[in-house]
Amino acid sequence: MMIPGWKKRYQSILKELNYSEKKDKESAIILDTILKETDNTQKIKKLIQGKTVFVVGSGPSLSFAIPKLKKLKKSIKIAADSSLKPLLENGVIPDIVVTDLDGDEDAIKKLSKRKSIFVIHAHGDNIEKLHMVKKIKNSIGTTQTEPFNKIQNFGGFTDGDRGVFLASHFEAKRIILFGMDFGRRIGKFSNTKKSDRDTKLKKLKIGKDLLIWLSTITKSELFTTSKSIEGFKKISYKELDIIIT
Repeated sequence: MMIPGWKKRYQSILKELNYSEKKDKESAIILDTILKETDNTQKIKKLIQGKTVFVVGSGPSLSFAIPKLKKLKKSIKIAADSSLKPLLENGVIPDIVVTDLDGDEDAIKKLSKRKSIFVIHAHGDNIEKLHMVKKIKNSIGTTQTEPFNKIQNFGGFTDGDRGVFLASHFEAKRIILFGMDFGRRIGKFSNTKKSDRDTKLKKLKIGKDLLIWLSTITKSELFTTSKSIEGFKKISYKELDIIIT
């Protein structure tokens, strides 16, 4: 089951970035053969449903967000994989990691043996990296195409916005963004090459547009401590303390 309206938006993304739906499907099929039957989806639901959930990206504001995140030890955190390295270096362990396996491999390996659940995304450009899933203790699989068997589709495109769609799908009471700026500046933690800058900015724009769309249909309350985004209430760290108490 897909979020209503997703298929049309996915087709638009394929056209804009000249991506291949066939390769996305091929990647999803390979990931499905690697994944084991688990109850990890139910574990994710238990972690998220009715809770305040923080979704962490690797935008420029992440540096300022980390000291606050370090204090929120008992809060549920969903991290985009490009934010993993700085989070782990500061002792912040996310409960859920949303990844297409293009982040820091050492950070992924470090966390793969812990209780964190990896939501691994299959697409046409990461087929050669899917073997890494065999060494990840807890995982589920996602796709941008039709879901099937062990592969699900919660919506979203980049790791960061997929984390928000995931939290919304599993009925988080509140979703609060950290380090998700969606501006013209690319965060130093994103590991983006200069030659890939234009593509990265296009992807960030798509991610932002998808979140604006999600804000019109989700039942979760939406907040951001990062750059303002339509449909999300901009809050300071001081206001955050009031909201989550």
